[in-house]
Amino acid sequence: MMNDYQNIALVGAGGKMGMRIGANLAASDYRVHYCETASAARERLAAEGREASDIHAVIGDCDLVILAVPDIALASVTEDLVPKMRSGATLLTLDPAAAYANLLHQREDIRYAVAHPCHPSVFLDRRTDEESADAFGGVAATQSVAAAFDDGSDAEKRVLEPVIRVMYGPVDTVHWVTVTQLAYLEPTLVETVTCMLGTFMKEALEETVERTGMPREAAEAMLYGHIQIALAVAFKSTNPFSDACMVAIDYGREAIIKDDWKKIFDQDELDKVIARMLKIEQVQRPASST
Repeated sequence: MMNDYQNIALVGAGGKMGMRIGANLAASDYRVHYCETASAARERLAAEGREASDIHAVIGDCDLVILAVPDIALASVTEDLVPKMRSGATLLTLDPAAAYANLLHQREDIRYAVAHPCHPSVFLDRRTDEESADAFGGVAATQSVAAAFDDGSDAEKRVLEPVIRVMYGPVDTVHWVTVTQLAYLEPTLVETVTCMLGTFMKEALEETVERTGMPREAAEAMLYGHIQIALAVAFKSTNPFSDACMVAIDYGREAIIKDDWKKIFDQDELDKVIARMLKIEQVQRPASST
């Protein structure tokens, strides 16, 4: 049986995600070093009662190093930090893009994992005001987490999972997938498709108000209610769409959706979007990557 992580370093602890994760870790029994260099970020930590540490002073003693830094910085950050990590330690990133693109500095005796929050489900039964206010997750509303630990054993996953549950808590399920599968979840499924559709619906709302001159409140009420209905019917089959609605749906697909839209699930297309996100020319992945 592997031991729990005794020392954890949270790098970027004063940033947006670092502050969220740090608040949950601070309430746990884990020993955590909150690492920051920027003065403003260190001040944010101090305001929450968390003392800032120098990552270079503590990294050699840490079993787990969590990188809450932007994806585009991970290549340079890991090039600096990974050579200083203790043998057998685990490096945990919060997004799959850099791991998928093989931008993380590699060492054979270091483990690499990724854990990304799913955020509270639109179908979550929220029973308190605190749950209703927690759209992002990590405070009061329960969420799931998708995690990858491709070079980790089942035993190592069992040791890492409690940390992940604390970081993003309250958590109901940690779904273990591969790094490539996690990259298909984000960006392809939830950013390329879902977030794009969210911004598209906002643009359609603006066009409706501008074209018709109707009160914005009327358009918002109709849109927000039908978002709820559309998701409930499409995903939960609560009621069937009417025949007339199906005609309008078909017309919408013909007018808006490209016939070849599913090409976004080709791995070459995944490579393209991740390269754009990371501001690199192209993804360098192993020929055997699936």
